[in-house]
Amino acid sequence: MSENDGQGMIVNPEPDSDNQDWDGDEADRADRLRFAEEQAMIKEQSEHKEDEALRRARQQAAEEENGH
Repeated sequence: MSENDGQGMIVNPEPDSDNQDWDGDEADRADRLRFAEEQAMIKEQSEHKEDEALRRARQQAAEEENGH
């Protein structure tokens, strides 16, 4: 590795004001949408697992009630 290969360098330590990230730009909206979609998917998967666990518990209780 050379001494000047760019590893660990701070690329733009003092960006110009026109280079700043502005709130409400398209990338921010895309990030919020992606986050909301991920949260919905996680919730849906969680609910599915809960439903499956409840179904198995009811089945086990019914089997125990019937003496199986």
